[in-house]
Amino acid sequence: MKKLIGFCAVLATLWFVGLTQGVAQAQKEQRSAGHVPSHGPPPARQPRVAPAQPHGYADRNGHPEAPHVHPNNKWIGHDTGRNDARFHLDHPWEHGRFDGGFGRGHVFRVEGGGRERFWFGGYYFSVSPSDYPFCDGWFRDRDEIVIYEDPDHDGWYLAYNVRLGTYVHVMYLGR
Repeated sequence: MKKLIGFCAVLATLWFVGLTQGVAQAQKEQRSAGHVPSHGPPPARQPRVAPAQPHGYADRNGHPEAPHVHPNNKWIGHDTGRNDARFHLDHPWEHGRFDGGFGRGHVFRVEGGGRERFWFGGYYFSVSPSDYPFCDGWFRDRDEIVIYEDPDHDGWYLAYNVRLGTYVHVMYLGR
């Protein structure tokens, strides 16, 4: 009888630990996965110094170490301002401007590419080299992407990955 009670106690403990881990994982996924921001970031007010390395984006426990968006539409990592040398272009929009639609009502499925570039629906984009590490986890054949205009960096757009809740700077290459 003692063995049966001990076995039931161990089983109940394992069940409870699994349940709490499942709830924590669900809360983590709810923070970003599937959320599509209603609008892009506002222009930066007081620019901060651009990071020399991709560090400092995980603003809370469980948040990604990449530029991301909170469910309240706060864009984390988009506060370096207009003078961020990483995003300076001598010829902004040299391939034209993206006209496929912006924001929540325009979700596109990535059809191919690599970390340097990707495409969907005949639209082609290149990723800023400084943002390569932030798109390494993308599924190039199925991730859903939403494009936003970048209010601070002429010639750049922001490609938001719905599954990951993160974004990268991209340049439109045309159709």
